[in-house]
Amino acid sequence: MMYLYNTATHHKDEFKPQNDKLVTMYCCGPTVYNYAHIGNLRTYIFEDLLSRTIRLHYPLKHVMNVTDVGHLVSDADDGEDKMEVATAREGKSAWDIAKFYEAKFWQDYDALHCTRPTIISRATQHIPDMIALVKTLEEKGYTYRTSDGIYYDTSKFPRYDALVGHARISGLQGGARVEMSDEKRNPTDFALWKFSPKDKKRQMEWDSPWGVGFPGWHIECSAMAMKYLGHTLDIHCGGIDHVTIHHTNEIAQSEAATGQKYVNYWVHGEFLILRSGKMSKSGGTFVTLDVLKEKGYEPLAYRYLCLGAHYRTQLEFSYESMDSAAKSLKNLRTLCAQAKAAADGKAQETDHSRAWKQKFTAAMEDDLNAPKALALTWEAARSAELTPAEKLDFLQFADTILSLDLFAQPAPAEVQLPEEVKKLLEERARARAAKDWKKSDELRDAIAQAGYIVKDTPKGQQTEKK
Repeated sequence: MMYLYNTATHHKDEFKPQNDKLVTMYCCGPTVYNYAHIGNLRTYIFEDLLSRTIRLHYPLKHVMNVTDVGHLVSDADDGEDKMEVATAREGKSAWDIAKFYEAKFWQDYDALHCTRPTIISRATQHIPDMIALVKTLEEKGYTYRTSDGIYYDTSKFPRYDALVGHARISGLQGGARVEMSDEKRNPTDFALWKFSPKDKKRQMEWDSPWGVGFPGWHIECSAMAMKYLGHTLDIHCGGIDHVTIHHTNEIAQSEAATGQKYVNYWVHGEFLILRSGKMSKSGGTFVTLDVLKEKGYEPLAYRYLCLGAHYRTQLEFSYESMDSAAKSLKNLRTLCAQAKAAADGKAQETDHSRAWKQKFTAAMEDDLNAPKALALTWEAARSAELTPAEKLDFLQFADTILSLDLFAQPAPAEVQLPEEVKKLLEERARARAAKDWKKSDELRDAIAQAGYIVKDTPKGQQTEKK
């Protein structure tokens, strides 16, 4: 049995899919106006653990959206669209911005060994679906028009506090969550469709029954999730910051439109934090995966770091913790390589190794207890009770969930060259650039006399000690 902490019920619930022949899961994806930071990526790592664990027992249909329009910089339904802000910042079209940052997102996603969704759903490709959903809400009496858009009247939906509780919704007074405009009926009302400004043309805008404009952020997810997964989803995931506004609004508009429960299990991941507070793009305090790579960390060392903390607890990031994660991953891979060598590469499943797999699976099925599963992996790798072949069987299984590339060959140690050899290499590179082959050969001999072999490759000169 699998248990997940359900934000809607505030406790761990036994997971019972609507149809055991296909589990449906929707995950809030990136807004592609900037690089994803490692805090964002932590959420996708926990969702990947969830998808891998579900697939142990069920087929999974996993949908992730890409927000390439409609996500405003403010929760108050005012300010600029994040995509428009990025065009001003970089001097590119909104379409080029979206294409560039989406490609970079998937590069990072793949580098962290996250399993690609079954369906990638881009907002700009589903405008008719969003318009249709807004029309349904309008016909059912849930909307009203203001000078800047079509709004959802939250007072018409009695269960608006279902996800976060009445006390928290009651605390969202005008001026707290939003600046209360004269036209907005309730502080929690939100835009379904925004009108384009009259004084300038947007790059991304569409005709609608209400006028030229663009969709609100919340309507995007509801329209795309229900298009691909039906009116009721098994699981909806995202970051903890989505609970109070984005996911609360998704429930309101979806259930008002269909009259059916929108999501059975809401699963949210906690923040990655810096010592100074939450990692944030708007505050300029964020670290990307490329920054980690530039500092010499492989992406899977960051995945290892994330697996060491439960997804529902805040994780403080530091380079000291990255050093520890990188070292631990290296040591665990060494143990795995030793087990593989001792087993002559031949895994053997036995009752004993199956028992270890069951313990590992039970940890993951207990609300994705990755820290416990990781500890079991270390324990098995060091165990004298398991034969090498049994150990190899278990470790290969564990890596299908952890996905840390536990049997990767260690990278060759970098050669530390004496300064005199570095100078000879630089001089030889200049000689080769000038096509002075005689000089190049003489310098090769000089490098050999210093105790090093130089090879010419498509990537340049490669040097190793004799």
